[in-house]
Amino acid sequence: MAYDRIAFVAADIPAARDAERQLIARYGTCDPLTADVIIPLGGDGFMLETLHHFIDSSIPVYGMHRGSIGFLMNNFEEEGLRDRLASAGVVTLRPLRMTATTIDGNRHDALAINEVSLLRESRQAAKIRIEVDDVTRLEELICDGILVSTPAGSTAYNLSAHGPIIPLGSNLIALTPISAFRPRRWRGALLPSSAKVAFEILEAEKRPVSAVADYTEIRDVRKVEVTEDPTHRLTLLFDAEHNLEERIVREQFLP
Repeated sequence: MAYDRIAFVAADIPAARDAERQLIARYGTCDPLTADVIIPLGGDGFMLETLHHFIDSSIPVYGMHRGSIGFLMNNFEEEGLRDRLASAGVVTLRPLRMTATTIDGNRHDALAINEVSLLRESRQAAKIRIEVDDVTRLEELICDGILVSTPAGSTAYNLSAHGPIIPLGSNLIALTPISAFRPRRWRGALLPSSAKVAFEILEAEKRPVSAVADYTEIRDVRKVEVTEDPTHRLTLLFDAEHNLEERIVREQFLP
């Protein structure tokens, strides 16, 4: 595919802004909504921000690393950009949809490309009941929190919480506890991506919990449902030598 119309967007940091000026001077730019490809310049956080901002479009995204963490980014090089785009590999991601009901009965929807996290708000541990496809699988988890991760997000917060790394294309999601107290030996579960996961917050007023879909936070939740969202598909482009699937495999062998 020819990527003639390129839109550059940059994180608000000097390295990204400098790169944006260089690339626009060389390749031009256009409105992102009319582009053949969007190129965010920054780190993984800015990449997620860009993907969320344009989540209702079908425009491919090719990130270039000008920030602190660049797992989802390609290396920054000014030369040969059109050739790199033409030979890039394609990865398709499906986000998770979080539906959170608060203690006062309000419902909130949000999308997560990396993960949905439930986190205790106070000094007291959270108590959470877990259902998968309308079957109670864990009557009570006492913990600091729990998260549901996509394959793309499995090397982020999920990995820090000792969750499994999930290869792309495996049609799996990870259910990972955060500092579980009871049952102490429960390490989580791998579920099919089609699973509906529901969390009921026990003693919600006494032990308040917030729900976070990437960076959208809903506080004081009573129930949270998480499913794969069938209406959105995200297309990411990666250089062959920086293939995202290869990065995920390589990450599992790091010391």
